Amino acid sequence: MKKPLAILILLTTLTTVGAQDIHFSQVDANPLLLNPAYAGFYDGAGRFGIIYRNQWASVSIPFQTFAITGEMALWRDNSHHRGLSVGASLFSDHAGSLHYGTTSGHLSLAYYHALNRHGNNFLSLGLEGGFAQSGFDPSRAEMQDPTELFPSWQSSYPLLAAGIAWYYQPSGDLHTKVGLSLRNINQPNISYLGLDNTFLLRRYSLFARAEYRHWQTWSLMPVLLFQMQGDYRELVYGADVKWYLDEGSRHQISLRAGLAYRQGDAIIANLLMEYDALLFNFCYDANISGLAVASNTIGAFEVGLVYRMSNRGKKTKALKCQPY
Repeated sequence: MKKPLAILILLTTLTTVGAQDIHFSQVDANPLLLNPAYAGFYDGAGRFGIIYRNQWASVSIPFQTFAITGEMALWRDNSHHRGLSVGASLFSDHAGSLHYGTTSGHLSLAYYHALNRHGNNFLSLGLEGGFAQSGFDPSRAEMQDPTELFPSWQSSYPLLAAGIAWYYQPSGDLHTKVGLSLRNINQPNISYLGLDNTFLLRRYSLFARAEYRHWQTWSLMPVLLFQMQGDYRELVYGADVKWYLDEGSRHQISLRAGLAYRQGDAIIANLLMEYDALLFNFCYDANISGLAVASNTIGAFEVGLVYRMSNRGKKTKALKCQPY
């Protein structure tokens, strides 16, 4: 068997066994990465984010993931009890000497509606469509016979996703949000060789976050994330502590720190700072899985920045506490 063909079969076999989506450990600093129903589902006119992840820096060419997101409100009624928003995201994920990875772009549309007249109970529905291209760079391959050519080195395919999200604030001390999403609804074929058994598996996600603020300057924020894609399972749970440093008319400043556990895989440390319209987030995964020896216990780090446009001059908020 020729070497190029053997490499391609190996790549497609690995994809068949565990074709999984790009995902981050920052959970909800940039909610659009979790669920299309979170597009514009907050008190603000727009939200824009950027995030970078570097995984297993101890290897020669580590996994590097990059994403850009943007959301804008298209329409809201005068009471802010109903609204329509649009979102967009761009992903890039590459690793290894062949620069193997995926690039994808997505557009989201979400509609939210208040479930009561008090404005403390909302439901949002979102749809998302995208297009992705995965592959590798054949010019980086070192061949025994330089005249041999790869028959194919990339695959292009559409992506469909849907989600539902619920926000509820029963009192001034407590607000909660829960979301369900389904990605890769169409299970696209991503084979390089035209095989009919190589497809991207559907990913089911359940997310829940609450904030309990019984104290004047700080609050407790438990979190839960469960994802399922084929045989792969991911369970993340933990809590953040948030300090409100300034809530005056001129500035909104807070600091948030927390720990979470990705079951059987990593301990996640998270630090988030809010300064008016800006959110800066840093996250580190400490690898505790069976791959800790190969990675020299070095996991992954992520940095992210989010900018939120406010609804200045609006007396009524769409969501009384911004559930970012």
